[in-house]
Amino acid sequence: MPDTPTRPFAVVTGGSNGIGYELARQFVENGYDVLIAAQDAGHLTEAAGRLSAAGTQVTTHASDLSREDGVDSLVAAIRTTDRPVDTLCVNAGVGLGGAFVETDLKRELAMIDLNVRGAVQLTKPVAQEMVARGSGRILFTSSIASSMPDPFEAVYGASKVFLRWFGEALRNELKGTGVGVTVLMPGVTDTDFFARAEMLDTNVGSSASKDDPAVVAKAAFDALQANQDKVTPTLKNKVLSTVTELLPDKAAAALHRRMSEPGSAD
Repeated sequence: MPDTPTRPFAVVTGGSNGIGYELARQFVENGYDVLIAAQDAGHLTEAAGRLSAAGTQVTTHASDLSREDGVDSLVAAIRTTDRPVDTLCVNAGVGLGGAFVETDLKRELAMIDLNVRGAVQLTKPVAQEMVARGSGRILFTSSIASSMPDPFEAVYGASKVFLRWFGEALRNELKGTGVGVTVLMPGVTDTDFFARAEMLDTNVGSSASKDDPAVVAKAAFDALQANQDKVTPTLKNKVLSTVTELLPDKAAAALHRRMSEPGSAD
């Protein structure tokens, strides 16, 4: 009979690039086996090749996590490993910039399906199994966008608010179960998010001072290990998040508008 794996096992959605890839790398470098999930099989294969290290197993699962059957197939793939999920990183997400009356409704509904519905659908069975055995960690990738109203990212921002408070509420519910929940609230990060969200002509999308996704992932990993309720990586983002939490909503919305309005790039 094959040896039973002794390394802990992490599942990372959106694990083929950006923050998700760097999260997976943190787990690999700290002795975890990892399953990374995303939609593009080719990108996953490339990422797994870069992540593979001696003694570490990196597997992939390609499916559209904005679809119910796509999430179902990921849950089935996790169960096929016959391994408990020690850490689940609910990281997959997309954005879309622009005025709500002008943006594409189908893309926004797909965003809600991925960022919100898919996150709930995946978390439910994994959390139930963690509680049943009395151990586990869950990370939700929200955003400092969840600390303010988000003009020109209205649907995206609302989805990140959902993830923030879903994670915080779930953490409270799971007190005493052995399962911890951490919410990651990154700021502007150097990934392909802004290109995909059609925001390269905005102040925030064109910023030259974006955070390194590796730094963001390291802060998230450390927060998970410390069982912190939430983490906002880098000092500038901590300051921005604190300020926007204290500002009246009208002023915070105006601040975000200056960053996200189409054509605002310097």
